[in-house]
Amino acid sequence: MVERHVWLSVFCHVVLLVGAAAVCMPLYFAFVAGSLTVEDVQQVPFPLLPRDHFVQNIVTAWNEGDFGQLYINSIIVTVGIVVGKLVVSIIAGFAVTYFRFPFRMTAFWLIFISLMLPVEVRIIPTYEAVADAGGPLRSFFEAIGLTGLLANTTGYRLDAALQWNMVNTYSGLILPLIASASATFLFRQFFLTIPDELCEAAKLDGAGPMKFFWDVLLPLSRANIAALSIILFLYGWNQYLWPLLFTTEKGMYTAMIGLKDLIPVADARPAWNIAMAAAFFVMAPPAIVILLMQRWFTKGLVDSSK
Repeated sequence: MVERHVWLSVFCHVVLLVGAAAVCMPLYFAFVAGSLTVEDVQQVPFPLLPRDHFVQNIVTAWNEGDFGQLYINSIIVTVGIVVGKLVVSIIAGFAVTYFRFPFRMTAFWLIFISLMLPVEVRIIPTYEAVADAGGPLRSFFEAIGLTGLLANTTGYRLDAALQWNMVNTYSGLILPLIASASATFLFRQFFLTIPDELCEAAKLDGAGPMKFFWDVLLPLSRANIAALSIILFLYGWNQYLWPLLFTTEKGMYTAMIGLKDLIPVADARPAWNIAMAAAFFVMAPPAIVILLMQRWFTKGLVDSSK
């Protein structure tokens, strides 16, 4: 039974209102700045009420930053990261939960420990690996003498054929980010809550591991997949450091990089109104995804905690 106290309810509502104000106040000031002109932005004190230039500033920001192409790039990269992370993580969680093989738990704990190694820590070796993806194969073939043998007998340059550079490509932006230790851990923990009787019943019905995976585990994991998809979508869309480092052609920039380029720098025109207006349509896709899937997000978090 839940006891109701008037003062407790008042206190809870005050805390919620203060929290909502702390979250919404920066958005409000960004909206106000996005509705001003350049001259209005430089006023002291800063205007507290919006003006009527918001739509005009959004159109200007969209055209100046060429956000049509940047949006396409961000959507492709984000969807690729979400799908890749889900596929790799759910298969890895399935393997470490239901299969018995040597060093199974060692592999799991190595995956878990990698949570302490974010992209920022391993950014340089990751860049080197993706910028020269064929390097390990070239070193291996050179070590066994295959490269020289082919060059002497057939004239085929194996080392030249293995010059794989994924800079300024969608695969280079997606593949290094599809491994997720946290998602693997969450799927494993969810699979551990599934009764063993379901697995035994599947065996009695003659179902193999993959049929059990497709017909039993995946349907039961829909809420978790939906909740993780939202988290991973936010992660992929808000990527900044990796696209900034890995893209040198403007045609491969993401929306985050385009937004950064609109921020005024020293001795430049202080067009903060254009940058603030752009911030709203850059953060629109994650906000729409959360609004449309908030029921699945809550259901996934609640189901995974049972």
